Amino acid sequence: MKIDVLDKGYIRLINNMGTDLDVVNAARVSYDKEVSDLSDNDDRLIKFLVDHRHDSTLRHCVLTFEVYAPLMVARQWYKHAVASTHLDTQMGWNESSRRYVTETPEFYVPKVWRSSPENKKQGSGDDLPEEPSKLITDTMQSIVNESLEIYESLLKYGVAPEQARIFLPAYALYVRWRWTVSLNGALHFLDLRTHDTAQSEIVAYATAVDSIVSSLYPVTHKHWSSRGR
Repeated sequence: MKIDVLDKGYIRLINNMGTDLDVVNAARVSYDKEVSDLSDNDDRLIKFLVDHRHDSTLRHCVLTFEVYAPLMVARQWYKHAVASTHLDTQMGWNESSRRYVTETPEFYVPKVWRSSPENKKQGSGDDLPEEPSKLITDTMQSIVNESLEIYESLLKYGVAPEQARIFLPAYALYVRWRWTVSLNGALHFLDLRTHDTAQSEIVAYATAVDSIVSSLYPVTHKHWSSRGR
């Protein structure tokens, strides 16, 4: 399952372990019970678990995603890597490195630019008018082109990729990583990153995650969403 995001990015489901049934059975094991099919009672049980924050039952389901996104999105996302699996000592994050990877760099070049907000606690205000947005986009594309020329010439000169990358516009640079997260961690990520105060670029990725999670865990997702984000 792969969903395109932004101009060049995507999110792809690599693997998934578990279903809504695993959430139910994680709870029922307290009474040495197990079911093989979801019933209306199990639907109500999942609602109870979510409403009363019995989050441990959601940590028995695990998803692995591959993400291709601008570095500025990756660094926000990384805050969700620590203890994102059911093992608090582990981090489910592995990222490609330009110390070793020399594939042609790609960059996020927005077509629309947002204004600085009056409320400094928010990241952006309204979109800028079309004319200044186009001028800024053209300027950025020019910088990207020049940076790429320098980067590629340095590689030809034999400069190590780990140093040559210094010339690349870092925050716009697309990076690829794999994120392994429990269902519990994924839902908390969605709480924060689909909120209307989140940066729009990461909201676009979170919306894609939301679509994947809801298709794999429809009952749990339904009750998590209904309690409000």
